Amino acid sequence: MVPIRAQQMAVSSGSLRHYDNFASKYIQPRAVDVWLPDGYWENEKYAVLYMHDGQMLFDASVTWNQQEWNVDETAARLIREKTTRPFIVVAISKIGSLRHSDLFPQKPFETLAKKFQDSLYQNGIKNGKPLFAIPVNSDNYLKFIIKELKPFVEHTFSVKTGKENTFIMGSSMGGLISLYAICEYPDIFGGAGCLSTHWPGIFLTKDNPIPQAFLNYLKQNLPSPMTHKLYFDYGDQTLDAMYEPFQKEADAILMAKGYAPKNWITKSFPGEDHSEKAWAKRLEIPLVFLLGK
Repeated sequence: MVPIRAQQMAVSSGSLRHYDNFASKYIQPRAVDVWLPDGYWENEKYAVLYMHDGQMLFDASVTWNQQEWNVDETAARLIREKTTRPFIVVAISKIGSLRHSDLFPQKPFETLAKKFQDSLYQNGIKNGKPLFAIPVNSDNYLKFIIKELKPFVEHTFSVKTGKENTFIMGSSMGGLISLYAICEYPDIFGGAGCLSTHWPGIFLTKDNPIPQAFLNYLKQNLPSPMTHKLYFDYGDQTLDAMYEPFQKEADAILMAKGYAPKNWITKSFPGEDHSEKAWAKRLEIPLVFLLGK
């Protein structure tokens, strides 16, 4: 696949290789951007971080809310300071109407009562549009990453393989799918960064069985703490105000499964909201935790 020069998204550190409409037999084609740090060269091997919502990561001038994660600036600085090992970032762009269908963990969803599933498909609305444009498709989204995107990255770029060098990260629904990915593919991913994890799955907490479905899934599917790292966080403003009680329940499960500070962190950030600006402020913490030397 020949990279297409990104016409809009720019970075202030490193460089981007942009692939428009990355083909897949599992999901709808979408843009993929690969960020390479300054000084990238073929004789060095790099760790790989896969990130969701790729168009929100690098350039606020092209995002819907004029915010970004500042991934290029933060990653470049950490690599330059040798705080982390050298790594590249594979940024998977979202298709807005499909985001919930792509990122909602499928196996927990399928444990929900059929009547409740149907009500989500029929009545789930965000900004006047259906929350699920198609049935939940996250198992195929992960197959796209594992079976199509990852082999392409490993063929095209000078990267290390193995779970100890392969990580996944996202926020909100991206936090959920990152957690789901490391549970479903523990031999592929050695660590997951889950920022502002959207435990409710939808936008209501009252009489909502979704968080419990996720927690039940975790009890059965968490990967070994001996060989994996998990990072969680949350604020207390806007959507993040819903998360603390569910995160505390998840933390209790992690502790029961043997997770400890060397392989698991949960942090709270009072005063912070559910936004790229907030995630950018603390991005250094999960990057160092997952990719630190």
